[in-house]
Amino acid sequence: MSFFNTLLDRIGKAIAARLEEPSSGYEPFTPSDPITLRRTLQPADVLLVEGNQKIATAIKYLTQSTWSHAALYVGDALGPPPHGGEPRTLIEVNLGEGAVAVPLSKYETYNTRICRPVGLTVADRRKVVQFMVDRLGLEYDTRNIIDLARYLFPTPPVPVRWRRRMIALGSGEPTRAICSTLIAEAFQSVRYPILPRIERVAPSHPAASPYSRREILHIRHHSLFTPRDFDLSPYFAIIKPTIEEGFDYRALTWAEPETDTPSAANARERAEDAAPADARAQGS
Repeated sequence: MSFFNTLLDRIGKAIAARLEEPSSGYEPFTPSDPITLRRTLQPADVLLVEGNQKIATAIKYLTQSTWSHAALYVGDALGPPPHGGEPRTLIEVNLGEGAVAVPLSKYETYNTRICRPVGLTVADRRKVVQFMVDRLGLEYDTRNIIDLARYLFPTPPVPVRWRRRMIALGSGEPTRAICSTLIAEAFQSVRYPILPRIERVAPSHPAASPYSRREILHIRHHSLFTPRDFDLSPYFAIIKPTIEEGFDYRALTWAEPETDTPSAANARERAEDAAPADARAQGS
């Protein structure tokens, strides 16, 4: 059995390495300014990331979302970095690595979004952060090949209603964690809602209005949460650093409008793209 587990682990690590390879053609549209992003983030904020790995393509397809990854901002909870390096202010779960702490600069060239829990007390913020800190080193179970192999097919032909269940497919062991699931557990530990299941119960009193309903919040299992749930949640505010810093459209400097017709402008751009790099350099 030990040999069999070792073999599965090696195969799993090979699959994980393949899934972590970057996809071709990815280009961020509006990556956040890292300095502004750092000033805007607060402890217990969730940072959503549009990843460029092959596994990110599968997750974005299965969740029908831009966001394929999530990390929790922990501020200075981990203290100063060793040897004077960059502070590790994010805790995330990576395929093949498990729960790790990384610097914010890791995502300075990616499209990101800040999701902030609304009304979360300072004490509960600390508990959410500590929950993640206590789980640093939690490993991903690479022996479960089925849990990994499902991502080898980035666009499986399955109905939309089954796709979230494909995200949750896996071993279910405590050592298994995928980015958003561990963060969901952290918020569930202080009973903060993300996307709770709402059960509507008809009132027992016969004179009550037929429109009256009592809503009971049920915490979904953490394995069912995906990065986009923090974006869709009515309990998380979307924070945009540029706006938080005080955006003034009148301070923008616009290029002069092109006088060419659209077809002429497109032809010129195609010619510039086709020209050799050294020729373009001489022309400039």
